[in-house]
Amino acid sequence: MSVYVSALELFSIGIGPSSSHTVGPMRAAGSFVSGLAEGGILGDVTRIECTLYGSLAATGVGHGTPDAVVAGLAGERSETCHPAAVHGAWARATECGELALAASSGGPSVSVPFRASDLTFEPRTRMPEHPNALTLRAYTADDDVPAAERTFFSIGGGFVAERGVVSEPDSTATATRWPFSTAAELLALCAEHALGVCDIAYRIELERRGEPDVIAGLDAIRNAMHDCVERGLHSDGELPGGLHVPRRADAMREQLETMPPESPDFAAEWMRAFALAVNEENAAGGRVVTAPTNGAAGIVPAVLEYHLRFNPRATDADARRYLLTAAAIGSILKANASISGAEGGCQAEVGSACAMAAAGLCAVLGGTPDQVENAAEIAVEHHLGLTCDPVGGLVQIPCIERNAIASSTAVTAARLALHGDGRHLVPLDVAVETMRQTGADMSDRYKETSAAGLAVNVIEC
Repeated sequence: MSVYVSALELFSIGIGPSSSHTVGPMRAAGSFVSGLAEGGILGDVTRIECTLYGSLAATGVGHGTPDAVVAGLAGERSETCHPAAVHGAWARATECGELALAASSGGPSVSVPFRASDLTFEPRTRMPEHPNALTLRAYTADDDVPAAERTFFSIGGGFVAERGVVSEPDSTATATRWPFSTAAELLALCAEHALGVCDIAYRIELERRGEPDVIAGLDAIRNAMHDCVERGLHSDGELPGGLHVPRRADAMREQLETMPPESPDFAAEWMRAFALAVNEENAAGGRVVTAPTNGAAGIVPAVLEYHLRFNPRATDADARRYLLTAAAIGSILKANASISGAEGGCQAEVGSACAMAAAGLCAVLGGTPDQVENAAEIAVEHHLGLTCDPVGGLVQIPCIERNAIASSTAVTAARLALHGDGRHLVPLDVAVETMRQTGADMSDRYKETSAAGLAVNVIEC
């Protein structure tokens, strides 16, 4: 069995501010309407309802979940939609009292009445399968019993599972000659075949897609990350949501452009600006790459941009090796712990992203598989217990700065690993299992519910 999730799936292009609260619910809503169309009952639907549970209900408004659900029902898809089509979708549908259900953007639609009360919130109800849950119901004629009802779980990173449906998160998953479910098994494969972590990941990708598609997909991800950094570096103003948080990446860029390159920490300062830029774009609801989530989307791009811009020996191929290595580590974390803040706290989001970036950087700097595994372990170990307590339910405080700090931690982890020979006392698998246990022990109040921590104490300051 292999837990590997394709880099082209783990790094998906979508919109902010949250992969689990925006992208996932939009995909769930789209799947629901597609099911109605495939079942031949879309034209008979007269009413639609959605109930958000747990974390989706607790912080859904701040994360744009209602907008995402309504946009998904209307045929918008996170990979292709214009962010403006999503922002305010709930309010627009409520104001006009009507919603056009469509299986695809611009496709045939069916208009149904829509009220704000058709979307309800139950933050105290946590489904046993996952805290990010939503149920969609479709009614026909005047029936009180739904003609269709499905419950979905947004399990992090934009991935969606459905109650009663057993499926792989990566739709392209097939049997592989390179199976691994743990870091130990991955290292054993590397040793047996004298290959790097990225080489194993690449061979699995080629079992699923043709080489041109793999290369084009990886390059598209890298370009989308770069474009997001650039947009964030050249945008100013205040972030939406009512906290009046100012964008800082643009001013930081202007300041850094006046500094001589030989200034202390010059490259590292730029890297932190890259991370701020991405997460400010995410907080504004812009187009980002889940890496592996939106709340932690700045770390992997920032470290990659840092390497490509400031390492004179960096090549375009480095970006592919970096992303493939990161995907292999992210797959292990996703399968054996979590990448969902609502399930494991921010250790699952920022901690996972930091481990992926550390491993990727270590690999492109010439690290052995053992050193790559060590770099990821260091990053995980030093994020254990990190809570997810976004102020106002918005992906702004402490999320944006947290990405900048974690990008620095990723570089430190990679450098420390490179100074060793790969031998270390705590295996990555132990750190990952500890993350899982810590997330299970953590109070739900600290898992993306905005019910404790900074989320409640900042208001009193």
